[in-house]
Amino acid sequence: MRIARFTTGDDPMFGLVDGAGEKIAEITGDPLYTKIELTGAVHQVDDVRLLAPVIPRSKIVAIGKNYAEHAREMGGEAPKEPLMFLIPNTAVVGPNDPVVMPSISERVDFEGELAVVIGRMCKKVSVEEAMKVVFGYTIANDISMRGWQFRTKEWLQGKMWEDSTPLGPVLTTADDFDPAEAVLTTTVNGEVMQEHAIGDLVFSPAHLVSYISTMITLEPGDIILTGTPGGV
Repeated sequence: MRIARFTTGDDPMFGLVDGAGEKIAEITGDPLYTKIELTGAVHQVDDVRLLAPVIPRSKIVAIGKNYAEHAREMGGEAPKEPLMFLIPNTAVVGPNDPVVMPSISERVDFEGELAVVIGRMCKKVSVEEAMKVVFGYTIANDISMRGWQFRTKEWLQGKMWEDSTPLGPVLTTADDFDPAEAVLTTTVNGEVMQEHAIGDLVFSPAHLVSYISTMITLEPGDIILTGTPGGV
């Protein structure tokens, strides 16, 4: 299933997007927490405002240098263990929402990434069981204010800006998507800037879910940004 979160001008709601990406069949409640049931209402995608398909209630855990090519272009090799940082949920915006690039940051980079959406609370889950707690996947742009990111050794200053993490437009459930068979593509003004097989991740989604959950409890709606390929 492909799930969208949207508004017609009133409160946000969820719906199922058809294969052509033209229509949204409205559903009741939040699919992360309630059974998916159709209301009978159908909307044209062009007539609604698409929102981020999920708003993390707890946290976004982001992974750095998780493609060897990107690690090299950033001046190093891929880390031996996942390089992690947190992004607040106030950074999340919808797929078509404007992003303000602050004038006080002399360099701003795009970073297309696969986003893993957690569906069940988990702690210390094994790699073998990790995918059972994944609800689905969406795409993200981890926009980075490099002028602030490299002021200190930690990266949070370049990653925490409000309205700097677009998500969506849709969330595809785990039973309908295999990240190992997909290609991540980022375009800027129609020009392809990044195109890389997600299967080339240094640390797979299953490894990341297991690794992160050894330290912190992952909750429904939490997001793991798996890292960006080369070409930023």
